[in-house]
Amino acid sequence: MQALVNARVLADEGFVEGRAVLVDAGRIVATPRADDPRVARAERHDLKGAYLMPGFIDCQVNGGGGVLFNDQPTLEGIRAIGAAHRRFGTTGFLPTLISDDLAVIVRAMAAVRAAIEAQVPGVLGIHIEGPFINERKKGTHDASKFRGLDAEGIALLSSLGVGRTLVTLAPETTTPAMIRRLADAGVVISAGHTDATYEQTSESFRHGVMGVTHLFNAMSPMNHRHPGVVGAALLDPDCWCGLIVDGRHVHPAALLVALNCKRPDRFMLVTDAMPSVGAAQGAFVLQGKRITVKDGVCVDESGVISGSALDMASAVRNCVRLLGLPLEQAARMASTYPAEFIGMGGELGRIAPGYRATFVAADEDVNVLGTWIEGRAASQDG
Repeated sequence: MQALVNARVLADEGFVEGRAVLVDAGRIVATPRADDPRVARAERHDLKGAYLMPGFIDCQVNGGGGVLFNDQPTLEGIRAIGAAHRRFGTTGFLPTLISDDLAVIVRAMAAVRAAIEAQVPGVLGIHIEGPFINERKKGTHDASKFRGLDAEGIALLSSLGVGRTLVTLAPETTTPAMIRRLADAGVVISAGHTDATYEQTSESFRHGVMGVTHLFNAMSPMNHRHPGVVGAALLDPDCWCGLIVDGRHVHPAALLVALNCKRPDRFMLVTDAMPSVGAAQGAFVLQGKRITVKDGVCVDESGVISGSALDMASAVRNCVRLLGLPLEQAARMASTYPAEFIGMGGELGRIAPGYRATFVAADEDVNVLGTWIEGRAASQDG
């Protein structure tokens, strides 16, 4: 048995001191006082006052470590992406495929299936972002790949068989009945790259759409006469909202307005990360377009934002520095709430008995000092 000691542990009641975390067979056994006799008998790991939080979970990871998932939809590609992000505290992620041909989706799903079966650290499923989206809000997506959601698409999207499948679609490009079929097949659905009206979005929530992909970005904005997707997402008490907190995708004031609209446990951090995260190069090619990193944001040659250069530790740090949120709330936005969004809230996202022993240790500036996935530590070399 292992005992993680001398840490400020993020428990359900907040950060606490004087408590150990006992781990055995990849699970948390107990979180007793540090002077509990079981702690003395365990293999002790002194965290020297670090903050110990549930491992970060990122539901939108396009790439990392020089790898773009669309270009390398393979087990080894996924492994490289996961290793790059783990250096920044991400211990669970959904490799994310942006709009592409169905044949590429098939290969990507096969790769994720193989990665989960091979127990590649951190792989929780897949996020398929498009091609069932709206050209008017395409962002950097290739419109030639777009298509309507049909029976063939539903069969493919629901075929993973392991882990979780998250699909981003535009509700106005399909019907409520098709959305319900996809949700009933066990797929987590998010609205994104959408020009839907307030009414269309609200209707989609009633038929199985659970959240919105990168709130504010690539969706109909809130207007006083046309509330749009943003208005529907902020008014619905149960809608989950993914946030890119890099100071560039969304103005901090807009994020604070959103956070004051509804309960905090319906907001989760995502990175929308591209291959530059955890890699030396500052440029890459995305579906034939050269993308460069400028001032911390990825843009194409026309200046269109094309994903981010954000890592999850920086996202948490930005919540504290840019938004003034307490670290406790920011950490839950990066762990507890995304776990609940994808239906894994009973396994991940809390430091409590019975949960997977998956953690991140960091200093007060959210510099990552170490990570554990099901009790196994990793060096910061990934």
